[in-house]
Amino acid sequence: MSHKAGFVSIVGKPNAGKSTLMNTLVGEKMAIITSKAQTTRHRIIGIVNEEDYQIVFSDTPGIIKPAYKLQESMMDAVQGSLVDADILLFVTDINEKHDEQDVLDKIKGSTAKLLVLINKIDESTQEKVEEKINYWRDKLNPDGIVGISALHNYNVEQIMGFIKDNLPEHPPYYDKDELTTRSERFFVSEMIREKIFKFYKKEIPYSTEVLVTSFKESKNLIKISAEVVVERESQKNILIGTGGSMLKKIGTYARQDMEDFLQKKVFLEIFVKVIPDWRNRGNYLKSFGYEE
Repeated sequence: MSHKAGFVSIVGKPNAGKSTLMNTLVGEKMAIITSKAQTTRHRIIGIVNEEDYQIVFSDTPGIIKPAYKLQESMMDAVQGSLVDADILLFVTDINEKHDEQDVLDKIKGSTAKLLVLINKIDESTQEKVEEKINYWRDKLNPDGIVGISALHNYNVEQIMGFIKDNLPEHPPYYDKDELTTRSERFFVSEMIREKIFKFYKKEIPYSTEVLVTSFKESKNLIKISAEVVVERESQKNILIGTGGSMLKKIGTYARQDMEDFLQKKVFLEIFVKVIPDWRNRGNYLKSFGYEE
């Protein structure tokens, strides 16, 4: 029996719904979903396996003009996913105005099969959806255009149909029991970071990074220590909260997610550390896994 396998990259602007779509297509929660833009920083790999095919999905950071080194690294992840891709899923919000020519040039320059996904059509009219379909057909001349609602799973089966039709014949790239190339430590750190995005406003979530410093597993318990890195002492005080109340709240909610994910009891310790201007310091970015 022939076997298909290929790389599918999900690209678009921040907050277009890429992470929601990724989680829906893979059938597992792999990427942070919040109402704030730019929550995905790393390229996250999710793998879907069936007997006759393997789809390797990449959820990528939203395409932006970089303002500091961290964002430059994020855009490198996007570029890497464009180069690797057999199929590109370009996710665009029905209400977005796409006027950044560099974004469109990136997509046009790819040799991958291109499917444009107009997300959040449940928030729009049929007339506006048709208008957007015509706009993207003229702008990108893609191999397909589908109106979707990633949140409500609307037209997801059409996306999977397009992918399976356009996957190249190839042996599997990964073992068939693999779900992701990311480690448990990575997902644990993302769970803490997600809670920071959920419970804090303004610059705090964007100025933080989470590093799992210890992950010790025994028969009935996993002991995890993590550092939340911030850029200023004032951010540290806000993050910890009065009498440690906010940090305790983050820990409680993150631990619940970890126990669901790891299927074991978790003992979680979180510490806060100040590293001034870490987002522009290459040595720290490298230690956090952003630069090769």
